[in-house]
Amino acid sequence: MRIAMVSEHAGPLAADAGGQSVHVAELSSALSRMGHDVTVYTRQETPDATEVSHDGYFVVPVPAGPQRTLPKDELLPHMRSFGEFLRERWATRPPDVVHAHFWMSGLASLLAAADLDVPVAQTFHGLGAVERRHQGRKTTGPAERLRLERLIAKRADRIVATCSDEVFELARMGVPRARMSVVPCGVDLDRFTVDGPCREKTAKSRVVAVGRLVPRKGFDDVIAALARLPGTELVLAGGPEKGSLARDPEARRLRALAGRLGVGERVLMPGRVSRADMPALLRSADVVVCAPWHEPFGIVPLEAMACGIPVVAAAVGGLTDTVVDGVTGALVPPRDPRALATTLRELLAEPALAHAYGAAGNDRVRARYSWDRVAADTLRAYEKIQPGVVSPPSAAMTSPL
Repeated sequence: MRIAMVSEHAGPLAADAGGQSVHVAELSSALSRMGHDVTVYTRQETPDATEVSHDGYFVVPVPAGPQRTLPKDELLPHMRSFGEFLRERWATRPPDVVHAHFWMSGLASLLAAADLDVPVAQTFHGLGAVERRHQGRKTTGPAERLRLERLIAKRADRIVATCSDEVFELARMGVPRARMSVVPCGVDLDRFTVDGPCREKTAKSRVVAVGRLVPRKGFDDVIAALARLPGTELVLAGGPEKGSLARDPEARRLRALAGRLGVGERVLMPGRVSRADMPALLRSADVVVCAPWHEPFGIVPLEAMACGIPVVAAAVGGLTDTVVDGVTGALVPPRDPRALATTLRELLAEPALAHAYGAAGNDRVRARYSWDRVAADTLRAYEKIQPGVVSPPSAAMTSPL
């Protein structure tokens, strides 16, 4: 099967590998291992970028806009030229299915596929309506996003949602449930394991939180909870390299908050942690905390569970699917530092319970969230719009689409 992955701002080779980049890379690799021909299209950000073969699939840089890194909120004006490139590329040898990641990729993909009779599957990786509801005036992005997301949701041949909460949101937008499949993100079970190197702790107990340094990740709530947890340190990993943290506005704000609450010496901010070093950091935690205002899925809880670490998470979005309350960890109300502190205190005081949660979490991710399992579920979603094409797969990878 020839599969075109479109990820306009989060390519699989991105140095700053956020959740969408990891998702696209790992899914493409897993589908390739199954014998399918996968080509990933992402916006060209450097003049010297070329088509490359990577981890079993092809990566094609798309010339759309200036050849430099741009914030994703500035990419909408370039989606027409992105779509035109895709249309020309697919005109002579169309893919069997296009899988668009994020709403702007969906816009470009639908423009490209309109006259080619190529079906488009759409994964949003977060909806503008949800961001607007939780962030209000702090929401960034083009004003047209909500209108265009509704259009994309209704015109795509299949919606591949990452969690059940997103299905409810899309249903409110008028998308029939029969046109949606739920396929979660996955975790690299070879990298994230129970056994392996572990960073040293500098306090009796350690809580770890990981993510981009933006207010919606709820790190200020975690810091506020830490003030109620004596003898506990917090490692807050994310943002720019450590040497650049002093210039990051959100890092400065969080540092100032920790100082005001009297926990500045117990908040460790190592900056960006590489994928290679992340397992050792997670293994050093007694508990991993994920406390965002909203979250379309969240890969960090899966990575923690794969390392056998219990997770305390806000009961929002995809976290309610991945974290089983009272089994693999605990769910708490969002934006409630007092409830978060109470749950963390109870779990830190009961190592046997924490161990049981960690073991159950490891069992859960290995049974449900391997990338091979995610790829198989994704193929079943493709089968809904291209019956008979998914099986049997091609014998080997050929030239890019």
